[in-house]
Amino acid sequence: MAEANKLGVRVSKYREQLGLTQEQLAVNSGLELALIKDVEEGRTYPPVGLLIKISRALGQRLGTFMDDQFKPDPVIVRKASRVEEASSKGDFGNYQYFPLGKGKTDRHMEPLFIRMDSDESHEFSIHEGEEFIIVVSGKVIVKYGKQETILEEGDSAYYNSVVPHYIGCYEGPAEIYAVLYTPV
Repeated sequence: MAEANKLGVRVSKYREQLGLTQEQLAVNSGLELALIKDVEEGRTYPPVGLLIKISRALGQRLGTFMDDQFKPDPVIVRKASRVEEASSKGDFGNYQYFPLGKGKTDRHMEPLFIRMDSDESHEFSIHEGEEFIIVVSGKVIVKYGKQETILEEGDSAYYNSVVPHYIGCYEGPAEIYAVLYTPV
């Protein structure tokens, strides 16, 4: 869980720079205090939707918590050299995140390749911005407000993420490309 430890250190650093307590960060982000503590102590790496809430509450872009290197444009990521940045397993779903824009420090979007497996929670996410996903393999359920849609290989969805939404695999594992935009 090296990436969870790195994330925890960064969240703690920015929280302390703002003079916030963990309790205040929990309130500002709309998340449970226990989750904030687990993140800061490196016990969990939350799904992207929850990480966006933390980054917004700290006044930072999402990439601030996912990057530690700079690459000149264009940033090229070969399929064979993708590296899993983090995984989220358990209460918040079963996801593996592979960042595709890491090192582009001035980016406004967060491109990701995501592998997902069965998830019992179906926890909705809500945050500022927009998201675009395209299914690479398997089937994906998109819950958007009260609407539910099943996407198959090659299908895509583009939506405003201020509406409660859930993206998860349907009937087995799935893989997607996702691009998240969150205004700073």
